[in-house]
Amino acid sequence: MTDRPLTFMAVHAHPDDEATGTGGVLARYAAEGIRTVLVTCTDGACGDGPGGVKPGDPGHDPAAVARMRREELRASCDVLKVSDLETLDYADSGMMGWPSNDTPDSFWRTPVEVGAARLAELMRAYRPDVVVTYDENGFYGHPDHIQAHRITMAALELTDLSPKVYWTTAPRSMMGRFGEIMREFHEDMPEPDPAEAAAMAEIGLPDDEITTWVDTTAFSGQKFDALAAHASQGENIFFLRMGKERFGELMGVETFVRVDDGRVAGEREDDLFAGLR
Repeated sequence: MTDRPLTFMAVHAHPDDEATGTGGVLARYAAEGIRTVLVTCTDGACGDGPGGVKPGDPGHDPAAVARMRREELRASCDVLKVSDLETLDYADSGMMGWPSNDTPDSFWRTPVEVGAARLAELMRAYRPDVVVTYDENGFYGHPDHIQAHRITMAALELTDLSPKVYWTTAPRSMMGRFGEIMREFHEDMPEPDPAEAAAMAEIGLPDDEITTWVDTTAFSGQKFDALAAHASQGENIFFLRMGKERFGELMGVETFVRVDDGRVAGEREDDLFAGLR
């Protein structure tokens, strides 16, 4: 027996990803006395600057944006009661195809073995019982999300640990309704281009392939407030436009795929720590 607390580690790409994909479980497990560790891989410098100025536009200062987003990340972690925040501080690579993908210090250009070695050291220090990151497509194809997946899976191979491993996902039933939900809050929003709608509907997984559905309804207010802490990115965080009450109605479950020895397990769970307590 050991008195070491159960430990949850989430590996995310940017400041604000922790709230979007895992804000509910971070808050829930913290409330249940589980140690929650967040690893944020990039500095978020390709996000919006003050006043919504976009990367590459006049007045966008990547270093200043990175500083601002670090403070927002800390505020989000405070809301979610995250036990430990670790930042790898790789340069944000931007969206796929941006010139920033190819800067020498970008996360996307960082050799996987280099990032994995750094993350493996954190894993050895915290000895997580559960690890969450993205799938091999980074959920929607963002280069930094893909790289976070790669270094996480490689880091696990470098350790003697055997945590339960999960990838974040979303049910296709919800993604198929996403355009409808967005128009609920934007009456003047045009009908989506058929190709865009089809691409959106392919994000996530069919509901019957999702192994783990975690009820985080009781923590949806914290998740909303954590998202709101990333105020500089408010234009890009659609969910904030719902308001807290409607957000809680729609966003009370977080979904994951369990990975065992590189294979997706078939059982359905309602707790990432099922079998561990």
